[in-house]
Amino acid sequence: MNRLLETGTATVRNVDCQGMCRHRSPEECASHTHLVFPYRGVYLRHVGGEQAVADANHVLFFNKGQGYQVSHPVVGGDASLVLSVDEATLRELAPKSLVCESADFAFNQQHLRIDARAQALVMLIKHSLQNGSIEPFEAEGLSLTLASRALGPRTSRVQGASYARRRLVDRVKVLLAGDLSRRWTLGEVAAEIKGSPVYLTQVFQQVEGMPLYRYHVRLRLARALDLISGREDLSGLAQDVGFSSHSHFSAAFKQHYGVTPAEFRSNSR
Repeated sequence: MNRLLETGTATVRNVDCQGMCRHRSPEECASHTHLVFPYRGVYLRHVGGEQAVADANHVLFFNKGQGYQVSHPVVGGDASLVLSVDEATLRELAPKSLVCESADFAFNQQHLRIDARAQALVMLIKHSLQNGSIEPFEAEGLSLTLASRALGPRTSRVQGASYARRRLVDRVKVLLAGDLSRRWTLGEVAAEIKGSPVYLTQVFQQVEGMPLYRYHVRLRLARALDLISGREDLSGLAQDVGFSSHSHFSAAFKQHYGVTPAEFRSNSR
């Protein structure tokens, strides 16, 4: 764990995990409430009988005093940016629909899907703090912007999916995150999870509120955000994260993040 920022307003840490435990870990307990933004790899977080897939398309909520376990269904480990702000700030930022009705502040969900701009903010904060190209004052502002965006109306709150459908979608998420360079076909994914392509696309859309292909593209782009600061060969990077060409990668990147890969790399440096 590497602490990148600590002020009276925000604390930002970078956490790398080797992901050696395939089965559930011993129960842990968060000492304070924080937001976790996975940006590399994938793991599962278990709270009671519920589970959440931790990948780069989501923010996870760790509540103070709440027990949880983790498991790693895919080898390779994972990494996350962890953001902590005080309870008063969380109460100001979080909509009431996300908060438990109790005296102590706690989120009532394990995770939410974040949008592309929040993904870009995660990596901009990480790269800028790691290479010392940002002042603490600016980092505080970006951190609060990230928290606001992750908790705000742009996040996904798809309701009504059954337990079985959520678990099916979880299996798909783990499958895709386990090999981002592979150019899957819908038939191959459906065969892996032993369902039909039509059923798979319908269920995924219902649970996640977005098409399966777009979800996969965002996972690939999030991995590119992680790697881009240290890469000169952007064509090679495009191939590494599964895009068929640099032009395809660059167009998707700009569509999601509003800048080209080269522009984002320059900003992050």
